[in-house]
Amino acid sequence: MNHNTPLSPRPLRHLSDVQQRLMTTAQLRARGVSTADINAQCRPGGSWQQLLPGVHLLRPGPATSEERLHAVLMYAARCPVAEPAVPAQPGAAEPHAPQEYADAMITGLAALALHRFTDAPPLLSLDRVDVLVPRLRRLRSTGCVRIVRTPGMPEPVQLGGIPVAPVPRALADAVADITDAGVVRRLLTEAVRGGHCEPAAVVRELTHARLLSRPHVVDAVDSLLAEGRAIAEDRLYRLVTEHGLPDPVWNVDLRLPGGPLLGGLDAYWPDHAVALELDTRAPRHDDDAMWSEYARKREHLERLGITVVHVTPKKLRDSMEQQATVVRTALMASGDRDPAAYVVVLPR
Repeated sequence: MNHNTPLSPRPLRHLSDVQQRLMTTAQLRARGVSTADINAQCRPGGSWQQLLPGVHLLRPGPATSEERLHAVLMYAARCPVAEPAVPAQPGAAEPHAPQEYADAMITGLAALALHRFTDAPPLLSLDRVDVLVPRLRRLRSTGCVRIVRTPGMPEPVQLGGIPVAPVPRALADAVADITDAGVVRRLLTEAVRGGHCEPAAVVRELTHARLLSRPHVVDAVDSLLAEGRAIAEDRLYRLVTEHGLPDPVWNVDLRLPGGPLLGGLDAYWPDHAVALELDTRAPRHDDDAMWSEYARKREHLERLGITVVHVTPKKLRDSMEQQATVVRTALMASGDRDPAAYVVVLPR
């Protein structure tokens, strides 16, 4: 038997090329290949090789980055690839393949490389690949595989047939093992500047991973929030100019005449008594207190007859036209309201 010998008469058309080159011991046994034959093929100088326990590459030579990733997933997944096709519902023309790589996805630096982060190292340069699995899975790290456990699996992103952790989760898993402050800062900044995700999502994952006790991570988060704030403000300016809204006064504080400060606003239309507040809060341990402060300020302003429009960076990114409609509606409705209390507008 050699590596060109058909494994079984069972068709493999439902598998990709890389999945036909990689098989587990159980899959080979199911196709009639004995344990002795597997061992013989995987001896030094043989036609096959064992990449990971129970996972075999059916050709000689170094594994490609794609083969390596699939091998890691085959080792970690509850339901490995390359099983026989599952019959489709009656009347369907073709069988469909089973769900691939259940309960396993690539995370950490390998995931960031798949998300095309320029500051992530190339896949082939990584000594190990992090794979995310449910907390109760009985697996151990081995070879190039590092098992990362989680009580709740996120919804994976499919990139070239490979399930990959979303950027915020992949960042948290990568940052957990990086001590270089510059690398952490560059990765977090690229996540926001490259449009992969919003700062709040990153901070949420870092908080869950209990990484905000590390000074170099906190410093990187501060830079990340400043970067995210600048991007959100730029989108806010574009919202006003590109959608033909009247010019507001930007970045002001409101104060009652001779009274207390009412709070700062990102934009304010004095003639319409409409205020806009950009919510760039990060979900940290004091988030409830910060939200209470936001709510108190909003209630106070609305009691004075000022309409407050609350906008998040995500809404500006994903639905700018809809947010412009919300602001325009508030401005148009100002004529139907009772006049607002007189307030002093101060530059912030």
